Amino acid sequence: MALERSEIETFLTLAQELHFGRTADRLLVSRAHVTQTIQKLERRIGVPLFERSTRQVRLTPIGAQLLDGLGPAYAQIQSTVATVIEAARGITGSLTVGFLTAATGQIALAAAERFRERHPDCAVHVREVQIGTALDPLLDGQVDVMLICFPIEEEGLTQGPVLFTEPMVLAVPARHPFARRTAVSVEDLARDKVIQVPPSIPAYLRAARHLHTTPSGKAIPEGPTAGTFQEVLTLVSAGKGVFPCGAAGVRYYARPDVAYVPVHDGPALEWGPAWRTNAATSRVKAFVTTALDLADPVTSPR
Repeated sequence: MALERSEIETFLTLAQELHFGRTADRLLVSRAHVTQTIQKLERRIGVPLFERSTRQVRLTPIGAQLLDGLGPAYAQIQSTVATVIEAARGITGSLTVGFLTAATGQIALAAAERFRERHPDCAVHVREVQIGTALDPLLDGQVDVMLICFPIEEEGLTQGPVLFTEPMVLAVPARHPFARRTAVSVEDLARDKVIQVPPSIPAYLRAARHLHTTPSGKAIPEGPTAGTFQEVLTLVSAGKGVFPCGAAGVRYYARPDVAYVPVHDGPALEWGPAWRTNAATSRVKAFVTTALDLADPVTSPR
């Protein structure tokens, strides 16, 4: 049984709004038209899709099942159509690129400049995001593509290719005993408090950056939480703790009160683009290609 486009759009909109009047307003049709379309769809399927009362409208179990199947499929259809239209018209419109650190900011700006040369009919806007809300602008559509630290396992987001990899260093106060060393190990993290990233960051991202124990099983003390990298460095300089970060910080965040010591056995940090899976437009794909052309996937930016 094939469904008409108007039936699908009306059903999905009503399933979201759960209100016939608001659904009619969004679709620019009359309330009676919405009612007739839903009734026609229910007759074709053979069971009610919505429970109606004077106070509320809600999905029936069959309606919820239909929503689970139709919603993602229809979103994919719309994305595919938009991509085809964009391909036919060329790369036009506008693109907003987010970045998390100075190193990724350098890549974002360089890629934006090259992108404008290749696609002069598409405007590119570059904006910085902070540690605690890094994924929010991407998830809510304020940013089209984000240059961020991997892994990205968020539902609805796609992780792109690695643009660069950097070794781990430990940011410590300039007068800290570690500052006189040529390198430290992950085991040394148990000897001081580690500044924490905000709890708003997904648990899997926090786990990738902050260990609770060393490889030998020693507990790693937790220090205060910071919302931005500059706040991290301020806490480090004040002796509130240490912080594992990428080696690019040595160049981009040099401070006389903070020293960066290599962590010889620390995990390498991978950085690259991420975008909403259902919004993988030709603009996004073209920008990722441009960024990959400019980046060195083996070492951090210089």
